[in-house]
Amino acid sequence: MTVGDVIYIEANTGACKRVGRSDAYATEFDLEAEEYVPVPKGEVHKKKEVVQDVTLHDLDIANARPQGGQDVMSMMGQLMKPKKTEITDKLRAEINKVVSRYIDQGVAELVPGVLFIDEVHMLDIECFTYLNRALEQPISPIVILASNRGNTLIRGTHDITAAHGIPSDLLARLLIIPTHPYNPQEIQTIIRMRAKLEGVAISEPALEKVADHGTKVSLRYALQLLTPSSILAKVNGRQEIAPEDVSECEDLFIDARRSAKVVEAADGAFIS
Repeated sequence: MTVGDVIYIEANTGACKRVGRSDAYATEFDLEAEEYVPVPKGEVHKKKEVVQDVTLHDLDIANARPQGGQDVMSMMGQLMKPKKTEITDKLRAEINKVVSRYIDQGVAELVPGVLFIDEVHMLDIECFTYLNRALEQPISPIVILASNRGNTLIRGTHDITAAHGIPSDLLARLLIIPTHPYNPQEIQTIIRMRAKLEGVAISEPALEKVADHGTKVSLRYALQLLTPSSILAKVNGRQEIAPEDVSECEDLFIDARRSAKVVEAADGAFIS
């Protein structure tokens, strides 16, 4: 801090924080990226509202850390051997009670998070049971599940088959959003946006050729062709990707289907 800075002091902690630079020091020749604020006038503000974002996991960790004594040996033991106890269900329940009381008093506000679980059919029956119970709590996050399975066996069971590998009691509580494959126009739009994001210049014929791969092979394979095609275009002295650059990348990098055909044609030569 220098002369001319506008600051405020927290009386409780004694912390001194900088608000900005006084507008009296602002000149038309000043090229510094400063935030100029007016000098406060009138009475001194006694209260300041401070909003702090804290997750439930942070509260669990803070309360799970053991607190030692005040003697020198205890303090040295904490510094030399930092320990962390297990976060038990009882501790979580106590934290939830405190948070619920804060919410009822209006001191805190709950902002639900988002939990995304991909390939949810890989969870077993015990995980689904825990998840089903956790969703019943009022402070549970928004859970998004993703799966590409149809009717399949639930992991952890021997003869229970359900849609998407999810138990029927949990499945009945979900909102199911169906997904559909992209059409060629959407794939071409996605590839054009990805090329613009990566700073890759691509011609329209090359873009159509890459989009054709996205339709016939996969969108991931088509997107991965952009960077090596751009490198080949620069090596060949071109400013943008041409169709021949994409064709050369097809020979250098094969997709999963062509790779499987190569292995089948080798008739077990790659198996040791």
